[in-house]
Amino acid sequence: MSLNLESKKAEVAQVVETLKSAQTVVIAEYQGVTVKGLTTIRAKARATKVYLHVLKNTLARIAVNGTQFALLAEKMSGPLVYSISQDPVAAAKIISDFAKENEVVKIIAGMYNDKLLDVAGVKHLASIPSREELLSMVLGVMQQVPASFVRCVAAIKDQKEQAA
Repeated sequence: MSLNLESKKAEVAQVVETLKSAQTVVIAEYQGVTVKGLTTIRAKARATKVYLHVLKNTLARIAVNGTQFALLAEKMSGPLVYSISQDPVAAAKIISDFAKENEVVKIIAGMYNDKLLDVAGVKHLASIPSREELLSMVLGVMQQVPASFVRCVAAIKDQKEQAA
């Protein structure tokens, strides 16, 4: 189904707007994935605030032209799904998990921090804990200090009581 000119302009404008606030873009080939598989991954992407869409490559090239993601234009060929996120690792995690669940999905490339990433780079980025996971780790470490102090004071009190 072809899009009329106004629909194409609106779609490019939406992608350009999404790219303005994005930190990461990952593209993957999805040929052979079932509709159920795409529906599942789209639901996961929405839950993590990742823009995940199948776009015409010509429109995607127009959208990335003049942005920090312009280097991806040369990698855009074939049936691709585009994952775009403000979170540095969310887009890579979604596509990497999608590729693990479906052997037919092939990660093509990605961009983060103005650097073009190959398949290994995207997988490495996906292995980094998310912001929420890192914050919970830091909070856990911060809670250990006072808890250890309380246990130490309680042990000293018990020792003094036993000595008396």
